[in-house]
Parts: sequence; structure tokens; C-alpha cells
Amino acid sequence: MCGVFGVRAPGRDVARLSYFGLYALQHRGQESAGIAVSENGRLTAVRDLGLVPQVFDERTLSGLRGEYAIGHTRYSTTGGNAWENAQPLLHHGRKRIVALGHNGNLVNAEALREQAGKPLASSSDSEVIAALIADDERPLEEAIVATMARLEGAATVVGLAEGKLFAFRDSFGFRPLVIGRLGEDHVVASESCALDLVGATFEREVRAGELVIVDDEGLHSVQAVEPENHGALCIFEFFYLARPDTRLAGVEVHGARVRMGERLAAESPVEADLVLPIPDSGTPAAIGFARATGIPFSEGLIKNRYVGRTFIQPEQGMREQGIRMKFNPLAEVAGKRLVVVDDSIVRGSTTRQIVQMLFDAGAAEVHVRVSSPPVISPCYYGIDLASEDEMIAAHSTVEEVRAAIGATSLAYISLDGLQAATRRPASALCRACLTREYPTRVPADAAKLRFEPV
Repeated sequence: MCGVFGVRAPGRDVARLSYFGLYALQHRGQESAGIAVSENGRLTAVRDLGLVPQVFDERTLSGLRGEYAIGHTRYSTTGGNAWENAQPLLHHGRKRIVALGHNGNLVNAEALREQAGKPLASSSDSEVIAALIADDERPLEEAIVATMARLEGAATVVGLAEGKLFAFRDSFGFRPLVIGRLGEDHVVASESCALDLVGATFEREVRAGELVIVDDEGLHSVQAVEPENHGALCIFEFFYLARPDTRLAGVEVHGARVRMGERLAAESPVEADLVLPIPDSGTPAAIGFARATGIPFSEGLIKNRYVGRTFIQPEQGMREQGIRMKFNPLAEVAGKRLVVVDDSIVRGSTTRQIVQMLFDAGAAEVHVRVSSPPVISPCYYGIDLASEDEMIAAHSTVEEVRAAIGATSLAYISLDGLQAATRRPASALCRACLTREYPTRVPADAAKLRFEPV
């Protein structure tokens, strides 16, 4: 996951632009946030644990001046939730200093860290990317191209070096990255919603394997590594991760999720009195389900929007506490047959508590409908889906999952149905968490904390 942002805008407050860009990308990571600026080639970075408004205030932002800036919101998949792993990180190499923010997860991080030949300050897989670029004696563009060729797995990256902004995606394009224009200035961001917030106009997506460099001469790009087939954009982005007002591969996410709900209604209808979402990510699919069936839509569950996403809290205890803080059912659910629509079930703990909460509020029936197929396998490309043994559907039938969550009935959308809703061909998406079919080799040791000091 993680959110990345970058801008070149001489004469503008680039730190403040990055701050608002990160605000739009807060859903992609809640553990830490940071901004690095380049002023006449001199790099300065501020990063810390916490949400964007917790890390930055007026005084901090006013001290970050420059012509270029990059920003990062972190959700950890390799390396713990520690200050050393907050980004953008600064790496002082033999050839240059590099500020870098990374979204994704490398499957060859261990080999690359060994090849770096020196200790790294962090325990993430991101610093090694900066180290490779910073230590390469060749000109900056050649150094980045050479580094990209050595990366395996997911790497959507923004960086600053030598008074330039650079950004690239790995050859599969697992994680999104878009380019926008702010007048004559250029902006890059994980999602198009960040462009909207800062007033930038969407231009295009960065292609898989493409390197973009922005400097005083403008923007130029090079196809640094050949793209793999049609790419492998993460399908999890479509049904859960991306904001609904984002466009992925030219497809509006909200519209895709509404179509998921409509397809789910066609595949698994049920007699009920109300359709309600598990907000917020289940809302578009619930709208689609209600439209397709004619069953009235209700909020049903009121969400405390000052509580963050429970999925991306780093510990199970925090996750469960978050659920209790996060939702409260409306009185109208009493005596009703409910269809509860969610985007996914991973561990099952959230769904089980919500089902029980609705029964405790007097619901007569609780039918759970899920706008993704069963999540059955880990992600090695930047989503912390835990181990297969922790996934409730990995080794259980649908009926066994239904019994475990306590629902009256349970149905998932089919893989074909989900695929059709995205309007993207199967060959253009990574679906490994749903199929166990990975587009790259997978690491023997993928433990999140494997690079932590002993």
C-alpha cells in the first residue's frame, strides 16, 4: 500500500502542496508520513510516526522550502512501524544523496540488501532502492535505469536527487502512479484523487517499467524496463484500497464497485428488507446491490469517521478495539432482514463482530454479501494480508466461513464477475491473493520483520 506524491513547482509552496496531496492519500497508509524538499539541490526531509496532520503543522511546513518535493504515507509490509522506516528516507551514497518514497514490496529485497555491501539504517525493503541509485557512479538517469532492472516485485517510487524529481513503476505496474499538470508544473501521485485535491489536471498514468524525470527542462520519460505483458495492476486496489473517486487504468473505482454490487445481486440474490454497507469501502457495492434488487438502501451502520481503517492497524488487538470504536447500528435494523455488503473478508474478525452487533441490535436475519471472491493467499507486492493460516477462507468452505462469522447466509462475487466489473482483462491484473497464481517468483522468507536487528 503506501501513498506517494511528488511535485516540481518553482515559486509555489511545494511542501504545502505535498501536505494536501498526502491528505488525499492518507487512506493508503496511517503509520507514518513525511515530506522531503529540494532547494537548489539541497535535500531536507521531515518524517515521523503518525497521520499527516499529526506530523506536520504550520511551523514545520514553513521550514520546508524548495522547488521540488516528494511525500509519503506509510503502511508497513516489510519492516516494523518505527521512525527509521518512515519515508521519504534520505540516503547518502558514494555518488549522490537520494530522497526516496516507495509503494510496494520487493521479492528480492534480501539479495539486494546483501549486494549493497554496507549496513542500512532501516529494516524496510525501500532503502536498498535508494542505496543502489545513490552509490551508482553513472549519471542519474542511467543509475535509476540500472537500479530498476535489478528490482523484482512491486516498486512504485518517487525520489529527489541532483535537483531533479524522478518517479517510476516496476515492469508489472503493481501499484498505480499518475502524472498531472498544475499550470506549467508537474505532479505525480499514487492516485488521481490527489491531483484533484491540489488542483492539478490529470494527464496520464506512468506506464509499467517507465521512468519519468522532471527538471528545469520539463518532463521527459524513458521505457527503462520492458513491461510484462499487459501489466499486473493489483485487483485489491479496485475492490478495497483505492479511493472511490480515483481512476485506475482509466476506470473510475466507484463505478467499478457499483458494478460489483450489481453482479453480486445477480449471482446471489436474497429476500430482505434493507441493504446496508459496511462503510466506507463496502458502500458503492451496496448501492449497486440495492439498485439491482430494488431492496431499500440504508446506512444501517453509522461509522465514526475519526477512527482509521481497521484493516491497516498493525496489531490484531488494535484492530479489534478499532471495530468497537468504529461502528454503531441504527435502531431501524431491529426486526429487519438485512443484506450486509462488504468489499472483502480476510481474517473474518471484523465481519464476525459486525454480524453479532447487528443481531444484538435486533436484526432478524443478517445475509453477508462480499464484492470480492475469497481471499486465500498472501500478497508479496505490498498489501499486508498476513499468513495463509490467518485467512479465514484459505482452507474453509463458504459454509464453514458463514458459520464462523455467524451470518444467516454468505455469498461472494465470482472471480469472473469481479473481473467484468473492473472492465480490465484478466491478463492486465494481479489476482494472486484470490487465485494463488503469482506473476513473479515469491520469496522463501517473506516475514515482515525479517530485516529487524537481532
